[in-house]
Amino acid sequence: MSRFFRQVGDSDSDSESSDDESMSSGEELQPSKPAAVAASAPGSMNRFLRTAGSDSSDSESDDDDDSDSSSDADRPAQRRSTLPQVGDADDTSDEDEGRRSGVRILSAAQRRREEMESTGRAIENALKINDWVAIQTEFDKLLRMTQRQSNVSEPVPPVFYKIALNLEGSLAAALPSEEAKKKLSAKARTAVKQKVKRVIREKDTEFKQYQEDPAAFERQYNLLTTREVPSTSAPPNTGVDRAVDEPAEFTTVGRGGRAMQFTSDSIFKHLQAVRDARGKKNTDRSEQIRILERLLEVSATPYQKIRVLLALISSRFDYNSSVASYMPVEMWSAAQKELDQLISVLTEDPSYSVQEEVADDYDEMIERNPSTEQGIVLIRGSIISFVDRLDDEFTRSLQNIDPHGTEYVDRLKDEKVLYCTICRSQAFYEKTNQNEPLARVVMRRLEHIYSKPDAVLQALESVAESPETALITGLWSQPSSSALINSLCVFLYKSGNSLLRTRAMLSHIYHHALHNDFHVARDMLLMSHLQESIHSADVATQILYNRTIVQLGLCAFRCGLIKEAQATLQDIFTTQRVKELLAQGVHQQRFQILTPEQEKAEKQRQLPFHMHINTELLEAAFLVSSMLVEIPLLASIDSEEAKRKAISKPFRRLLDFADKQVFTGPPESTRDHIMQASKALQDGDWQRCRDLIQSIKIWGLMPESTSVKEMLAKRIQEQGLRTYLFTYAPHYGALSLPLLARTFSLPLRTVTSIASKMIWNEELSASLDYSGDVIVFHKIELSRVQQLGQAIADKVATMVEQNEKTLDGRVGGSTNWTERGDGAGKGEKRGEQTQERRGRGERSRARGGTRGGRGSRFHQGLGNQMSNHTSQRQ
Repeated sequence: MSRFFRQVGDSDSDSESSDDESMSSGEELQPSKPAAVAASAPGSMNRFLRTAGSDSSDSESDDDDDSDSSSDADRPAQRRSTLPQVGDADDTSDEDEGRRSGVRILSAAQRRREEMESTGRAIENALKINDWVAIQTEFDKLLRMTQRQSNVSEPVPPVFYKIALNLEGSLAAALPSEEAKKKLSAKARTAVKQKVKRVIREKDTEFKQYQEDPAAFERQYNLLTTREVPSTSAPPNTGVDRAVDEPAEFTTVGRGGRAMQFTSDSIFKHLQAVRDARGKKNTDRSEQIRILERLLEVSATPYQKIRVLLALISSRFDYNSSVASYMPVEMWSAAQKELDQLISVLTEDPSYSVQEEVADDYDEMIERNPSTEQGIVLIRGSIISFVDRLDDEFTRSLQNIDPHGTEYVDRLKDEKVLYCTICRSQAFYEKTNQNEPLARVVMRRLEHIYSKPDAVLQALESVAESPETALITGLWSQPSSSALINSLCVFLYKSGNSLLRTRAMLSHIYHHALHNDFHVARDMLLMSHLQESIHSADVATQILYNRTIVQLGLCAFRCGLIKEAQATLQDIFTTQRVKELLAQGVHQQRFQILTPEQEKAEKQRQLPFHMHINTELLEAAFLVSSMLVEIPLLASIDSEEAKRKAISKPFRRLLDFADKQVFTGPPESTRDHIMQASKALQDGDWQRCRDLIQSIKIWGLMPESTSVKEMLAKRIQEQGLRTYLFTYAPHYGALSLPLLARTFSLPLRTVTSIASKMIWNEELSASLDYSGDVIVFHKIELSRVQQLGQAIADKVATMVEQNEKTLDGRVGGSTNWTERGDGAGKGEKRGEQTQERRGRGERSRARGGTRGGRGSRFHQGLGNQMSNHTSQRQ
């Protein structure tokens, strides 16, 4: 049994420590077997269990992470078994066992040093035979050991510098002879050369000290290692000296184990060290921030405070390097307060100025003041970039937080302090006459208030003008929100920056549309000609343009301008990508898979939830507007070919789908309500149509929802009257205006006005008889030749229109409405085509033809009532 276990679990390290293994087993792990078997091979049993759960040497664990090295001091001796033993818990018993067995017990620091010396001997042996592959492997292991020394705040042994210098000399002396070429790998030699150069460059000071006096360097190392410094008292090395902000019994040490104190005289040296360590792979950003906070406490002059604040704010923004996640809220709040402090220091002492472009002929390691500079002290930095980053991080945090939780609301409360910081920056740039950053910070302020209601905007302004922020009191203060928006936009119009001017114009239009100033907003949009150049703008500006167009359509709908609302919202809903165009979601098409880069870009451009426009409300406004435009048009068209030419294709598609359904249940969604209301309006039941439209709950999200419902009821009555006249004009010789007024619950004056307008627009071939208050329809019989001539004329007109479009497309004429891109041109063209179709419909009705089955779709009671009244008058 002993021989069997020996063959299975044997290793090199086992053979070297057999005595230690046999002694460490002791009596604590006695198996429940006869004493003779237990005493036969205790060492063999321990060796078998040891090889099953441990490595043969400590050198194989050097590839672990740096965090594992912090527990090296608590690790058992190198050649101790991994089985749990009673002696492991007591250092005294370990030492007694070591003395009895004759094995020397080493501390963790001594073990690491011996391991480094062993690696150095392996490198020297490989140098003798020019085995550069082995040299590369051992030197990589040596570098990991050095990093482990730094992680536990231990000085690097002098043997490391000796090995690195010997390697450098060997690389310089190595000749590419024929014999050497056969034995060494050029790739490994080049890699070792680059690593040695990098190590000597990073530790240039220590290498110079070692080369000057190796003996003195050795004595200094021995002195540092004999001093007891707890390994847990210092954080990981960042390449700079540590701040003494620890309890009294601990001492924070830096590189080489030297403890440093921070004073106002050493601020610039520490700032230089922090700047040099910035961006390196193993830099501890938290430790850098703590050092800069300590430097801010000991800074005495305004110049020192400005320099430290600039470095500290940059370090806070660099804390989270990931673009996908957002900056921690505590770190963001600290950066916001420090930015306010920086602006306050610069405002109190105008002798110092922070600018992006500064000459490089000054020394950053010395104190500077206005007396030595003979004027204003210019400091390299950018406050506007800090404001931009602070605002972007705030937006990114809102993008990543769940909008339906309390955390989102709590985070949204920080907007008022951010708004105060933006206003304070605006006041500072206005005072120092820096126009370019002033325009950028004004744009940031405008983006926070242009889409907000008056109550929220006034709350922000009241916080900005409170006594605590008296610095900005009176800055562009205006009596109303519209006046404030106007003053900010006018300033940006004069700034000269085309991008800011475009965004200011769109924000101004959005604000007017939000306050129901439709005609002002529409005129501003048409005069700006933004629709001609928006396709070449950046994505953020295009999103703002889409939001402005949508808000303009909602404004027209709230004002009762149904045709304008339908024409404005048409372009957005035709694409079927409403959420994507408004940056409120990602539109996933069938058989389309987004790459991780595309998905990340889509998430970054999404708007926060509180800035979203309700897409269900938007769809309800569009479909209701399309219903009030399309249903009368369908009633005025005779031929099937003309019916296929729809103004609103999305609405027509939904209506066709609803007509194909055999059984229609009670309406559940907004679309169901609108489709059933459309069918009721087609049948002449305008009261049911009104009830279905007013029962949509989404109208409650609209301001002044009661007035909106009343407006919709009035529009449904008017369009119901138009639909009835279009449908029954071929079947009646005359209709009574008072009866129409009673049937559709409209004033007689309104009915007369609608009928007169239809006759004027040549939608009806009729005349008004005011003596009898009736509409007299005219019917003209066309001969066969006239009918053929009319058909030829229609085809010729269609060919001319197509030729004009083709010619304008090739020449690039400005009269082509498809290239103009504005809703006004499209609306005008569609209006002309609609009138032409209606004229053709009237001409066909004048021929005396009947529309078979059209009257059967209307409410029978209403049709019978009108028929009886007509027969009585005749």
